Parts: sequence; C-alpha cells; structure tokens
Amino acid sequence: MAQRVHEFDWPDRLVIGTVGRPGERSFYLQARAGEHVVSALMEKEQSATLAEKLDEVLDELMAQDGNPFSVPAAAPEGLDDHAPLDAPVVEQFRVGILSLGFDPTTAQVVIEAFPLVEDSPESLLEPEQDGPAEVLHVRIPVGAARSFCKRTREVVGAGRPVCPLCLDPIDDDGHVCRPADDDAW
Repeated sequence: MAQRVHEFDWPDRLVIGTVGRPGERSFYLQARAGEHVVSALMEKEQSATLAEKLDEVLDELMAQDGNPFSVPAAAPEGLDDHAPLDAPVVEQFRVGILSLGFDPTTAQVVIEAFPLVEDSPESLLEPEQDGPAEVLHVRIPVGAARSFCKRTREVVGAGRPVCPLCLDPIDDDGHVCRPADDDAW
C-alpha cells in the first residue's frame, strides 16, 4: 500500500483546537492550505508536549550566536489565531508519534505526525509494511511556530480548573477532593 502524505509547506493555518466541552474535549492538530484541510486527533498531553518541545527548539535556535534565523522570543503581533477549528472537523487519523525538525535553508520548523499503530494479534501475523499509511508533514516559519505554541498553551489551559489541594480537575457539577496521598486518609 502506498503511503499518503499530507504535505503543507507554508500553510494558511496550523493550529491545535478542540471539539467538545471541557472534560470531554477532543484535541486536533489541523492544517489548512486553501480548501485542503487535514485534522489529526491528538491527546491533550501530546498537544501540550508538542508546544513545549517546539518552544525548546525555537529557544535553542534563538540562542545561537547572533540569532541567525531571526527567531522571535515571543509570538509576533498579528499572528494570533483565536478562531475555532475549520468545520467540519473530519478526523484523518489519530496521532501516535510526532517528530520535530528544522530546515536551516528555509528557516522553517518541520512537524510530522504519524498515525497511532494499534498492536493486535492479527497485526503481528501480517508482514511488515514499509511505513505508516499516512503522515502529516507541515513546514512553518519560526514566527508562526511561536504563535502556534502560544495558542496551543492557551487551548490546553482552557479546560476545567484544577483543584489547588488535590490537583484533580473540578467539574461543573462539583468536586470531591481526594488527598494527594491516599494513605493520609
């Protein structure tokens, strides 16, 4: 089977967004170029980690002598994106592995998302394939990458508030606080 590559070089939009209410949200990595939109389902933790690691890559690039790639320290003004995901949100695949890279020839960050591969007894009997059936490959400039990280942190943080005592999420219908150390009760 041939691999399907969803290639976005300088996309019109790359965002992490959600569908659903806090506590029941589904997170999506969504890329758009013109009318072509790809949405890949992610875990909340994957989204947060992607923003964290991408910020680390940008910080390392910025710290190079003379900041040769003109990496901004913060999201540039005018690049904020607070709009919801492009609708309809159609899941292309569920993300299993993410990779980050940097292309110094174009000063672009490269993000690749690969589908989750489910291990099952049947899959162990099938011959190995050459690679994943699909991949989302996105290249964005460093300023857009900073803005992507900022939005992602905001989206991840917009969920349910956290109890300061037990660190569990507080639902709309109330919260029963459990001790941080269950042996304390």
